[in-house]
Amino acid sequence: MMARAVKRYERVSPRKVKMILDVIRGKGILEARALLQFHPSRSKIPVLKTLNSAVANFKSNVGTIRVDDSELFVKEAGVDAGPVLKRWRPGFRGTADMIRRRTCHIKVTVDSIEPITKKGG
Repeated sequence: MMARAVKRYERVSPRKVKMILDVIRGKGILEARALLQFHPSRSKIPVLKTLNSAVANFKSNVGTIRVDDSELFVKEAGVDAGPVLKRWRPGFRGTADMIRRRTCHIKVTVDSIEPITKKGG
């Protein structure tokens, strides 16, 4: 059983988020949280929120079965580019320079290490 969480329209460049997602992809949840906690980038905050949301979605989908975080791992982690906010600033000799403020959509999928079977039914 898998669970997925998506954080859309995050005001961080997709390139910066991709570097963080490459670090946590395939790791256990506890190890991924530890890596994110000590990562120097500011972009770790939305990634950590998305990871926690995916874990909560997994626990919600499983139902009454108790699942520990040590039994889960990050199966997939990806980022897509979102819409670009375009702003203008005065440039050289009175010309207008465009500033692109990029956004992204962060996607994290969590799965259990061993298959979970529902008991009593």
